[in-house]
Amino acid sequence: MEKVFAAPGNAGTAAIAENLNVPATDVEALGSAAAQKEIDLVVVGPEAPLTSGIVDHFQNLGIPVFGPSKSAARIESSKVFSRRLMEKHGIPCPGGAVFSSYDEASAYVRRQSLPVVIKADGLAAGKGVIIAGSRVEADKALADMMKARAFGSAGDEVVIDEYIEGREVSLIAFTDGRTVSAMVPACDYKRIGDDDAGPNTGGMGSYAPPGFFSAEMTDRVSRDVLLPTVQAMAGEGITYKGALYAGLMISDGRLVVLEFNARFGDPETQVVLPLLKTDLVDVLMAVVEGRLDRMKIEWSPQACVGVVMASGGYPGGYKTGYPVHGLGDVDKDVPVFHAGTKLGDDRRVYTDGGRVLTVVGVGRDIAEARERAYDNVSRIRFEGCYYRRDIALREIDNIKSRP
Repeated sequence: MEKVFAAPGNAGTAAIAENLNVPATDVEALGSAAAQKEIDLVVVGPEAPLTSGIVDHFQNLGIPVFGPSKSAARIESSKVFSRRLMEKHGIPCPGGAVFSSYDEASAYVRRQSLPVVIKADGLAAGKGVIIAGSRVEADKALADMMKARAFGSAGDEVVIDEYIEGREVSLIAFTDGRTVSAMVPACDYKRIGDDDAGPNTGGMGSYAPPGFFSAEMTDRVSRDVLLPTVQAMAGEGITYKGALYAGLMISDGRLVVLEFNARFGDPETQVVLPLLKTDLVDVLMAVVEGRLDRMKIEWSPQACVGVVMASGGYPGGYKTGYPVHGLGDVDKDVPVFHAGTKLGDDRRVYTDGGRVLTVVGVGRDIAEARERAYDNVSRIRFEGCYYRRDIALREIDNIKSRP
């Protein structure tokens, strides 16, 4: 690899790549920039450009691109499409129904046991899923989505699911449309506060691998979920290439798909890819060129813990523009992933978002990885900095409680 480009990039990517001042959603401008820079491989991260058809555009330009096409990305951009695909092809999903009428949806909720999970069909910046514990909450969620159009056209249809309790885990796979190769499983922390208190966020941390999710379970998910999903898409005339993310719930031995994402999931990917021993670019090119079946992908047996450092007030209102101190004090082998940062005119790093950084520790086991992550988190500071103190703690407690 000679050079890496990032669009639009941040203070972190500026240290290892050339940032391109092009919005991630400007498909035409990104195509022009890739052609001008003679870029040999494009990797798409966010869901919005995937939904906009960026992969189709780059394919038309003859530029190799890693990610699903616009039609394939519907598995994330439309929960209705995803639900109907799973039901049609026997992929395990929660019980529920799809509605385009508020009155019918409200009547359905009144016949269900509570809580229920209400999902806007389209992309809603991570805010389109509501767990309603009462009929008042359910009616408000439906009214917000379908009447007040809080998420625009994303709320034209809704999926209402049964609520399932259990252990949640994320499993991402590489796929070239025929072969599926699962990554290391991971668990994330969605809520803002310790002990899972407060509102949902984009993710406050994660760890890999969880002790309760065995290699046999990974094989089961590959066999019963990931490969059948890729084959189901092919049966619909859609070749799915890229990263396929399955959000899973394990409940009393029952395996259920809560959601699919059409990309690398954040923050889980930040604790999964550091465990990849095979060169990532080689894997990505094998996916693009349809020869994943000939790739031997190796993973480290170590563990990984990532802690998100956020701006005070997130996921509500927060201020940005504060200098970030201590990045130079972090251990050289501890990855720090930037999200909401920017370089100032003085070349210093400043906060520029809700989730600012993810500090990742790698160790022989979860306990060692967790200690390394938090030790390095303590060296970084910025005004209003907030982070959870319990990332991966439940995994360590589970290990201690085993006979």
